[in-house]
Amino acid sequence: MKKLFQKNTETVDLNRRSFMISTATAGLVMAFAPALFSGELSAKESIAQQSFSPTIWWTMNQQGEVVVSIAKAEMGQHVGTALARIVADELECDWDKVSITYVDTHEKWGYMVTGGSWSVFQSFKPLSQAGAAGRIALIDAGANMLGVKPEQCHASKGRIIAGDKSLSYADIVKNGEFNRTFSSEEVAKLPLKPANKRHLTGLKQDFKALDIPAKTNGTAVYGIDVELEGMVYARPVIPPTRYGSEVTQVDDSAAKTIKGYKGFEILNDPSNTVQGWVVVLADNYPSAIKAVDALKVTYKKGQTANVTEADIQSLGEKLCNDSSAGTLFVNEGDTAKMQAEATQSLESLYTTATASHYQLEPLNAVAEFKQDKWIIHTGNQWQSLTLPALAKALEVEQNNVIIRPYYLGGGFGRRLFGDWTVPAALTAKAIGKPVKLVFTRADDSLFDQSRSASTAKLTASFNENGELSAMEHAFAAGWPTKAMAPGFLSPGVDGKGKFDAFSASGADHWYSMDNHRARAINNELAQSTFTPGWLRSVGPGWIVWSLESFIDEIAYKQGIDPVEFRLSMLDGKGKQAGKAPESVGGALRLNAVLKKVSAKVANVKLGENEGIGFSVSSGQERNMPAWIATAAHVHVNKSDGKITLKKLYAVVDAGLIVHPDGALAQLEGSLLWGTSLALHESNNYQNGQVAATNFNTYLPLRMQDVPDMDIEFVQSDEFPMGLGEPGVIGVAPAIGNAVFNAVGVRLRNLPMKPNELKAGLTA
Repeated sequence: MKKLFQKNTETVDLNRRSFMISTATAGLVMAFAPALFSGELSAKESIAQQSFSPTIWWTMNQQGEVVVSIAKAEMGQHVGTALARIVADELECDWDKVSITYVDTHEKWGYMVTGGSWSVFQSFKPLSQAGAAGRIALIDAGANMLGVKPEQCHASKGRIIAGDKSLSYADIVKNGEFNRTFSSEEVAKLPLKPANKRHLTGLKQDFKALDIPAKTNGTAVYGIDVELEGMVYARPVIPPTRYGSEVTQVDDSAAKTIKGYKGFEILNDPSNTVQGWVVVLADNYPSAIKAVDALKVTYKKGQTANVTEADIQSLGEKLCNDSSAGTLFVNEGDTAKMQAEATQSLESLYTTATASHYQLEPLNAVAEFKQDKWIIHTGNQWQSLTLPALAKALEVEQNNVIIRPYYLGGGFGRRLFGDWTVPAALTAKAIGKPVKLVFTRADDSLFDQSRSASTAKLTASFNENGELSAMEHAFAAGWPTKAMAPGFLSPGVDGKGKFDAFSASGADHWYSMDNHRARAINNELAQSTFTPGWLRSVGPGWIVWSLESFIDEIAYKQGIDPVEFRLSMLDGKGKQAGKAPESVGGALRLNAVLKKVSAKVANVKLGENEGIGFSVSSGQERNMPAWIATAAHVHVNKSDGKITLKKLYAVVDAGLIVHPDGALAQLEGSLLWGTSLALHESNNYQNGQVAATNFNTYLPLRMQDVPDMDIEFVQSDEFPMGLGEPGVIGVAPAIGNAVFNAVGVRLRNLPMKPNELKAGLTA
């Protein structure tokens, strides 16, 4: 198989740009050239005049120290280390001399988003090229200084070597001359290292992470740490409905008795991000907390004030049962014809409950107006989505708003669209002072962008020989993209209607099926009750729960081993063959990891009421597949219905593993997150709001329930995939399938609750 690193002409969905390398301010700078680089200015002149766009990729000073600019959010995933390793590997520099810096939202840095497990996937090619261009420029300059030809030189760990002569990068930057432009055509042809020449990326590499020391020695600064001179503290009063609430009266007589209380503001938001909001002000945060609790606010409530979880689920089921509802996401073959001709059919309904983010650091932002700019200090994942809302709310041009980056105490999708920054900015505008708005855990919970409750109906059709002839998958939920980024909605495959691809991914699976139809349906009641949010694993987290559980159901109906049934359909034929560069090998790679995980558990001895279940997943999205096979070993206590997850096994083929330590941490965290969603955590809407607002009622996975884990990465030289979220996806169906194998009960609702299991045992 031809390996990725031998391909010089393929890119991953990125605009082709020119590069410039030049000396500036006593150092070496690598920058983008303008998109339409005229060549009228040299690289040296362009960099001196800052006529580049959108960003400086890295700089090297006269000591050979490299600083890599990171335009991503750090929320525990060590993204800075991973991206710096990509640059440093191709640049062939000394890792001990590499550091990172996180940049703000100045327009020169371009579009900014950290989510979807995209960071390494989307950055790998351009960052590799940026490093390779630097290496070539250093070789050229070093060769000139050594009096040899460039082809006689090679770079190694911060030195240019030609036979028995060598120069350090520091010497070259200090004394050499750099004024080099790489055209977009030259960039596309830059010779990247083959896998066996890499010294900083790959499974066999183990180097220090650049972003861990600050987190362990207390020097890391999170959004909630920000303090500005003269600022006022604020806490919001969360209205009774997400949309449509109006403040009719505020009585702050009791709040006035609290020392430090400084009044309140009723916000008027031109962006309609926050509706019916009151913000309380104080000179310290404890006083702000007390003042909100003492305040009496009267509202005209919005139309969803009486909505419940049961209402949302009831509509979801109704929509899934309506064959005309939704937008076609997949439409292979003639599913309707096969359904009409079927001699047998199998139908199941699966649900997931509302899930909350509950990131460790509650929402917070500091807003200030300084030097004719609005500066927002916060940890935000999707700055380019947040900036327009801030600008609209403040009624200013977008280039007059800057978001300053800080470490995020957890994001998990909640900190993508930064809606919490809007009330901070509006309050600062209203009082003419810097404002630090901090949400309590309860405030955070009530304002959360919950993962919508979901419903999925699957129907399998069988021919006269009892063979699967067609499958239909209908799934309904609130759509994050419709609520927060409607411009990203996708057209149906038949050209009719639009759908949220992030809430449909996973239904476009890698099994070969001649007749397969998938319908994505928006649950309008969920959509109008709250802002549905992206939560770690997004759509596949609930869609694959139903799909992979149902695949087991089909296998058992046909009397086929579920693993063998999957392997037979993971044949890599037709569209399931994949494509270069992101999915080379296609379903055959999923086939391979399933075989590996099956072999791992083949000799596990099962006790009474124990079972092992399997699932496969290819999250996050079809055009960015991390191939994962998951096996779950469970024990079921028949007397109380408790499910104990004894061990999780995962075999992962995610292409080149850029940062092995980080990759392992991501898999461990995501597998446990998947366990938590499968067996423990859920929320529910009552009277238009979530009922559980703190950890005494919202019950995620606890330490005593953490399973053993066996995680294996497949050695691969293919294109690197994202790993922040995919591990979540396969856990729930693997557990559900294991429970069925243990005691014969098929659970179809997440989380899997003891009372439902006990009911199944007596049914």
